[in-house]
Amino acid sequence: MSDLRHEIENLSASEKAELLDVVWESLEADALSLTDAQRAELDHRIERHEQNPSDVIPWEQVRASLSKKL
Repeated sequence: MSDLRHEIENLSASEKAELLDVVWESLEADALSLTDAQRAELDHRIERHEQNPSDVIPWEQVRASLSKKL
């Protein structure tokens, strides 16, 4: 198990919640640094998904496929 995962497991519930807030804010900051092309691509993908939400590949299937390629 990674050291980071071990450290997280040793946090209290309130510390984990605070950590989630910090990570989420960090992700939001990263999203602000997207280029216009990246933002347009994400908007396009979200729109396609909203039009056909059942057209997805389950994570388990993606992971199995990736494992076969390695």
